[in-house]
Amino acid sequence: GQSMEKLADSGLLQGVIDVTTTEVPDLLVGGVFPATEDRFGAIVRTGLPYVGSVGAVDMVNFGARETVPAAFRDRRLHIHNAQVTLMRTTPEENSRIGAFIVDRLNRMQGPVRFLLPLQGVSAIDAAGQPFHDPEADAALFSAIRTGWHDAPNRRLVEVDAHINSPEFAVALVAGFHEIHA
Repeated sequence: GQSMEKLADSGLLQGVIDVTTTEVPDLLVGGVFPATEDRFGAIVRTGLPYVGSVGAVDMVNFGARETVPAAFRDRRLHIHNAQVTLMRTTPEENSRIGAFIVDRLNRMQGPVRFLLPLQGVSAIDAAGQPFHDPEADAALFSAIRTGWHDAPNRRLVEVDAHINSPEFAVALVAGFHEIHA
């Protein structure tokens, strides 16, 4: 995210597809790869065409299992590998994450399409996977829908597909083609 923001500010990009915003939960909940408070700021400043989503906001990133802070050790954790432990976000956290994201989206003056993958936001948030939590996802989507301010340049798009599905990829590309000729 921070590298993408620097590229957007550099003037070298003509548009952005920003699918994975996982550093937002790390900022708001306390993970090891946090965004800054300026996440999405480059898009606000530049007005670049922007297509985005909520990829991997169902998790907070930590290092090895033993590095997970004591306050989180009883939470739903997934050992990704020996150096990465993921923690599932709660409905309350997802509401905060959604509010943070939609606040920034509403500031964007360039063309925006923001896609919600209604069947899951990460590989481990699919049905049958360890982070599948429809209630938490619903809280995220509700916060974004509730905070969304309609504007001629912005459209919120709900896609009844999983974020890793071919259907969602097609919707992302279609959104980009719609706003960037």
